[in-house]
Amino acid sequence: MIDHAHDLASVRDATERVLTAAAGLDNASVAEPSRLPGWSRGHVLAHLARNADALVNVLEGRPMYATASVRDANIERDAPRPLDVHLTDVRESGARFQDAGAAPADWSRTVELRNGVVDSASRIPFRRWAEVELHHVDLGIGYELEDLPEEFTQREIAFLAERFDGHPDVPSTHLTDGTHAWSTGRSAEKPELTVTGSPAALLGRLCGRRDGSGLTVDGGSLPTLPPL
Repeated sequence: MIDHAHDLASVRDATERVLTAAAGLDNASVAEPSRLPGWSRGHVLAHLARNADALVNVLEGRPMYATASVRDANIERDAPRPLDVHLTDVRESGARFQDAGAAPADWSRTVELRNGVVDSASRIPFRRWAEVELHHVDLGIGYELEDLPEEFTQREIAFLAERFDGHPDVPSTHLTDGTHAWSTGRSAEKPELTVTGSPAALLGRLCGRRDGSGLTVDGGSLPTLPPL
């Protein structure tokens, strides 16, 4: 069972962490490149704010974004703003998301996200938690995958492994950190590959933020994963 109330509280805590960390920047460093190709730190902060509002739309039964081009245009529009405007926007949009999450609702209902993706409403807070945690790392200001909460890392590995489960272009793979294990990729009687590494290394590979160094592979080479 997904505990959406627990995840909403985790989103609130993660948002406070990213706001506290980003408050140490200045306008010049906001304009510097983030770890995401083609995006400044301002782009990352703008996306965090607009994603919160987009997920409010999802919870309230509206399209997540009007169109993909509107989503991209809004991020480009907001990216150059001064630091204080970014911080206020992330804080206020985060509060709107919390308010939407606190409203009485049927959390078992199915909701629609981008590109026709559907999910249980109860998992929307976890999806927002992932946005905040991973984009905090993307800011490149001292918060690394190794700093992520253990619960989040384990659950996000499971979530991403599930996304690639059954994908014909991904070999049947057994993932393990030595304590926990996950399976992903196309169906097979037994895994074609076993990939072993730290939780941060596994997550980094699955979410496209690391190249796989630090992972060991038995049965072949580390596969190229399709875009998320």
